[in-house]
Amino acid sequence: MIGRGTRLCKDLLGIGQDKEKFLIFDYCNNFEFFRVEARPMEGGIQKSLTERIFNLKVDIIRELQDVKYKTDEYIKYREDVVKDLLSSVRSLNDDSFRVRMHFKYVEKYRNKDSWNSLDILAVSEIKEHIAPLIENFQDNELAKRFDYLIYTIDLAYLQNRNATTPIKNVINTADALSKKTNIPEVREKLHIIEKLQTEEFWEDVDIFQLEVVREALRELLIHLDKANQKIYYTDFKDSIIEVKEGRPIFTVNNLKNYKKKVEHYLKEHQNQMAIYKLRNNKKLTKADVKQLEKILWEDLGSKDDYEREYGDTPITKLVRRVVGLDRQAANEAFSEFLSEEKLNLNQIRFVSLIIDYIVKNGMLEDKSVLVGEPFRQLGSIATLFRENNDDIKRIMEIVDEINKNSEITA
Repeated sequence: MIGRGTRLCKDLLGIGQDKEKFLIFDYCNNFEFFRVEARPMEGGIQKSLTERIFNLKVDIIRELQDVKYKTDEYIKYREDVVKDLLSSVRSLNDDSFRVRMHFKYVEKYRNKDSWNSLDILAVSEIKEHIAPLIENFQDNELAKRFDYLIYTIDLAYLQNRNATTPIKNVINTADALSKKTNIPEVREKLHIIEKLQTEEFWEDVDIFQLEVVREALRELLIHLDKANQKIYYTDFKDSIIEVKEGRPIFTVNNLKNYKKKVEHYLKEHQNQMAIYKLRNNKKLTKADVKQLEKILWEDLGSKDDYEREYGDTPITKLVRRVVGLDRQAANEAFSEFLSEEKLNLNQIRFVSLIIDYIVKNGMLEDKSVLVGEPFRQLGSIATLFRENNDDIKRIMEIVDEINKNSEITA
């Protein structure tokens, strides 16, 4: 039956997109029997569009907890999003088997107070136990996908990140709609459609303007030709690039200042040997450091530029902070502590929070962060490991080893 699976198929799903790949489930080990070289791929449950939108909203309301968003306008916006999420949770069917399997969390997040201040653990609970239960609401599929685009850009705005790919899709959509002015509903929104195609709009855009765009255009997408609709059949994963706070979220190629050039280069060249080593917890050589110095002190600017932006921060530590640590490398470093055979559940969660912190920040130099949030939610490290003092010592050794690998050692 492999032959049938490899056949080509034009416009496979009726959305203007051809068949691109196929997946073989070899339950009877035929590949092994006939000695065919197989390249297996792990399967997974695809998140529904409704679940992905729900998760984006959760991330948005968590970002809005930041003190810089404590204005009346932002507070009102957050309250509206929380109200929407709360309504979805409260509407879950208690008689459903799936809901009853997670009922402890359903009850918890039916309480409005549980949404007042979300920490990392709360976000994790919601995404794991609540989001998959949310029922697909009846709506135009293209409208929901446009919602997903806009919420993706919202989150990028709140995190001071770049969202070039979804923004380009919004612009392409506006361009396609501008050719449908013979339709009264489209013509009525033409002023918004034209504004979306200007650079000025994206330079000063905020989430309130984006909400106006979302509500104005989401129902118009049914008027697009099928050939123009296929841009929505995309899931945006890790497509955002961090830029300097306060700058436009679309000018990814307008790299005028040194700091922006450095961060953009490092994120775009993670396979370059020295950068790869820092991101993957490998030991550095003097040659690696020389290579980084050439890139940051000659190719992208001068040593004076570097010192003006980053002071006396060692160049290797700066690179590690920008690119972070690869999650697989972090998991490997702490692998001995990620099994219930060695630690209990809360201890494993504590180690997982350390991993999350290091993946995001590249290292953990100031160990005092372990007594603050979100670690404090689980208790102090001394209490959690009161019967495992050797484990505490070993965990700190691993943290120090990861930090040390961001320095020159040979």
